[in-house]
Amino acid sequence: MGKGALRVLPTLTFAVPASAQGVRLGVFLRRMGVSASCIKSVKHRGDGFFADGARLCTDQPVQAGQRITFELPPEPSTSVEPQSVPFAVVYDGPFAAVADKPAGVAVHPTLNHTDGTLANGWLHYLQTKGQDGVFRPVNRLDKNTSGLVLLAQNAYAAPLLAQSAQKCYVALVQGVLPLGPGCVDAPIGRRGDSIIGRCVRADGKPSVTDYRTLAVGGGHSLVACWPRTGRTHQIRVHMSYIGHPLAGDTLYGGAADLLDRHALHCAVLTFCEPPESAFHRFTSPLPPDMDRACRLCGLTGVGTTGALIDGLDAQASCP
Repeated sequence: MGKGALRVLPTLTFAVPASAQGVRLGVFLRRMGVSASCIKSVKHRGDGFFADGARLCTDQPVQAGQRITFELPPEPSTSVEPQSVPFAVVYDGPFAAVADKPAGVAVHPTLNHTDGTLANGWLHYLQTKGQDGVFRPVNRLDKNTSGLVLLAQNAYAAPLLAQSAQKCYVALVQGVLPLGPGCVDAPIGRRGDSIIGRCVRADGKPSVTDYRTLAVGGGHSLVACWPRTGRTHQIRVHMSYIGHPLAGDTLYGGAADLLDRHALHCAVLTFCEPPESAFHRFTSPLPPDMDRACRLCGLTGVGTTGALIDGLDAQASCP
C-alpha cells in the first residue's frame, strides 16, 4: 500500500426528528441509511457515537432535537499495490468518485489479472495526492468494456450509492434492428460447465434488458441499453440471444472485423451522493475504437461529438 497520509474521513451529523423520539440509536442510524457493517466499524474501530457531544451507545434511546455525530473509522489496509494505469478521474467527491476506464483494463485484481487494474491505478492516483485509501467499486465492468465506473469513498457511502446508481450502455451490434425501443426478458445462467460463458436458459436467473436502437448502417445497429438486472455479461448475452451479437464479441457469436473487443461502453452514469442525496450525472463519449467502427458502418456524428450520448437518460431518481 502506498505510504501517504491517511485520507481525512468525514464526520457525519444527523438531527433527530420528533418522530424518532425514544428510538434506540442503532435503529435510528439504520433508518438514516447507515449500514449495520458501518455501525459496527464505528463501534469497534472508530471513536463511537455522540449525542450533542456526549457519548451514546447504540442500544440507548435518542431524543428529539439531538444532533448525532460520528467520525468514520480509518479504512482497512489493502494488499493492492499502487501502479500507474491509464484511466481518467471524472469526479472526486467526499463520498463518491467516478473513473472512466478504457477497454483492456480489468477493474480489480483477479487470478488472471493480478496487477495493472483500475484498483492499482486508483491507489496510485490517491498516492499522487499524498493519500492512502482503498478501492470500492460500486459497479464493475468487464475488462474489455469501457466507460464509467462509480467508486465509493468510504464504507458508509457504498450501499447508498449502490441503491441510487443507474447506468446506460451503448453497444454496436451486428444486424439491423428496428429503430426505437425494445426489451429482452430472458433468464440467464451458466453456459454448460463454463466458468466464464453465460447463456439464456429456462433455469437461469431472471434478467431484463431494455434497449433503444439509435441508428443503423453498414449492417449494424447502435443501441442504448439499460440493464434492469445485474447478471454477468447480461447485455452481451441478451443481444446475442435475439440474433444481434455485439461487434467484436467472439465469445457470443460476434465477428472481429470492425474491432478486436466487444463493442460495449458505459456511457451515462447517474447517482445520488450521500448524505444529502445530491444528484450527479456524468457522460463518457464513445472511445476511439467504437467511434471508428461506427464510422466504418456509415454511422457518422454519433461518436466523440457527444451529442447522442448527452441526450441519453440513465433513468435515475433520487430518494
